[in-house]
Amino acid sequence: MATDTVQPTPYDDPAGATSAEGSTSATTGAATSGADLDPTRMQAILDGRYAEVRDLVRSNLVEFADILTDAETLSVDDYRDRVRDLLLEMAASGQTGMGFPEEYGGGGDVGASISAFETLAYGDLSVLVKAGVQFGLFGGAVLHLGTKHHHDRYLRPLISGELMGGFAMSESGHGSNVQALRTHATYDPATQEFVVTTDGDLGRKDYIGNAARHGEVAAVFAQLHVGGEDKGVHAFVVPIRERGEDGGLTPAPGVRIEDCGHKMGLNGVDNGRLWFDEVRIPRTALLNRFADVTPEGVYESSIDNPDRRFFTTLGTLVQGRISVGGAGLGAAKVAITLGVRYGDLRRQFEAADPDREQLLLDYGMHQRRLLPLLARTYALHFAQEKLVGELHLMSGVTDDESRQRELESRAAGTKALATWHATRTIQECREACGGAGYLSANRFAALKADTDVFTTFEGDNHVLLQLVAKGLLTGYASEFEDMNQLDMARFVGELAVETVIERTSVHKLLERIRDVLPGFDDGEPEAGLADPDYQLAMYRFREEHLVSGVARRLKRGIDAGHHPGAVFSRVQDHVIAAARAHVERLVLEDFTAKVAGLEDGAERDALRLLRDLHALSGIEADRAWFIEHGRLSVARSKAITREVGELCRRVRPIAVPLVESFGVPDAMLRSPDLLDERLLAEEPTR
Repeated sequence: MATDTVQPTPYDDPAGATSAEGSTSATTGAATSGADLDPTRMQAILDGRYAEVRDLVRSNLVEFADILTDAETLSVDDYRDRVRDLLLEMAASGQTGMGFPEEYGGGGDVGASISAFETLAYGDLSVLVKAGVQFGLFGGAVLHLGTKHHHDRYLRPLISGELMGGFAMSESGHGSNVQALRTHATYDPATQEFVVTTDGDLGRKDYIGNAARHGEVAAVFAQLHVGGEDKGVHAFVVPIRERGEDGGLTPAPGVRIEDCGHKMGLNGVDNGRLWFDEVRIPRTALLNRFADVTPEGVYESSIDNPDRRFFTTLGTLVQGRISVGGAGLGAAKVAITLGVRYGDLRRQFEAADPDREQLLLDYGMHQRRLLPLLARTYALHFAQEKLVGELHLMSGVTDDESRQRELESRAAGTKALATWHATRTIQECREACGGAGYLSANRFAALKADTDVFTTFEGDNHVLLQLVAKGLLTGYASEFEDMNQLDMARFVGELAVETVIERTSVHKLLERIRDVLPGFDDGEPEAGLADPDYQLAMYRFREEHLVSGVARRLKRGIDAGHHPGAVFSRVQDHVIAAARAHVERLVLEDFTAKVAGLEDGAERDALRLLRDLHALSGIEADRAWFIEHGRLSVARSKAITREVGELCRRVRPIAVPLVESFGVPDAMLRSPDLLDERLLAEEPTR
């Protein structure tokens, strides 16, 4: 096995890695040196209004740092109990209850809650997910779907951890398609109870956190039947265990529990399966914020349309999706911190100095591998910040449906991009650390195993991007809001292509690009690459062209007499591409706005460099599409590649301060050999 990642020859003269002097780069602005950039000031920008919250979590992580080594030696049962014990200790500190109402012992601040959760991702991720299940999913269901009766009964004990609960939505047969769940809750007016039953093994609740060992209750999603009528999916609080006189827990009557067993990662979380055999629960167990059943068996709801009611119900749980995206980003920050710091310490080959081997991070290819990922981490951080801020503003708002839909769409898309980014960044940084990165002590093994599920947790990323695409098409007509995929495809088939093109205004975008860059078509290839208007115009053009293309393809297929579902399936790749382009544009806009809002100084200069690197490396990665659609000449494409390389060289001197600004505690980095500064102090080779 190779023990180090090496590049035998530098990509460029390493002397250029520490200075932009004499550069022919199109990038504007003065170079920023590592000495100029203060990680403390940059961390203050990143931590934002919740700096104290994040510092509280960092302190707790350091105090509980031994869990990182315990996870490798404890049995599964002992590991799970250790994670539960840590959760209870954190609950006592107040960090886990920040998003709940103050009257129940919470902090009353949703933004603080998610910021705490994101920072918790620097540590053991089983602790993070256990906290997410208990306080985000189970607690969120009770808070957002329940009413005062449920709040009074459950919030205080669940905030303290005295009452552990699960979130029982996913089933073996249906994960993403929640409307087709096969768990049933039938109302019995004679006893004023619901009877909860599992319809076969495909209807069993699967992968449920807190189910296998610690949970006493669960928020169970089931098809509600009242008076012989199916009212769709609703949520109920169902006991799954009973506590005996000795304090021990046993399955509740009619409930069967099975351990999911050993997993790829997150083995400190007790995932289990649940079956219900005519389990009777009181009428008040229905989480009845949006619908209720009277004692006599009359169904009542303030939302008449069943599809709208279903999507409104799920929409209130958007906080969990936002939290998972933030957690993935937190794990990516740990990985990129390790990768960059190791690259700034480890030497290989006498590439520039015959008497001394060269630092890995001075090699152009190493910069190319890591620094665009660093820039994208910053970009997604500010997109997440914008998203959390919007969620905070929307807390308690129920009458702005359009804004709520927009929040759900942005949450879905950001979660997809952030968790995919985490997977890619962790892998690339592991490889960039060579054999050292393969050791468990250096964190990558746990990071890879524990975050892999994030791309499907709280929604498969491709399914989430379909949700984003639905939101984009909603922009054409309000009729889309309550349509499923078949209805949506059928509706687009009735649109005139001219209407779609006018809506997307692709032709107007082309003119705006030319206004920004008068020489766009035949001028200097280097001109304007660092202009944020040019960068945004390219991202906007791609998005609007792809969205209009999806509409045209749907129309052509349906006009030809094909089944709408079959047509949608054929163009699904275009649907996903359009949605992803939309979210990429939002991320760049958020990054650009953040840079524009800062005062002049080293931090703004550094973020401008990162913004340019993120934007241009994104165009470079998709240059085939831009060339195919006439937005890039070959000469300009090559210029962008040169510019990305130049930006990497300019970011190189500040790369270490930039990762230090994430504020990942050294105890969480662990890595005693990976970050051993004796690597830097190595004696000359000759």
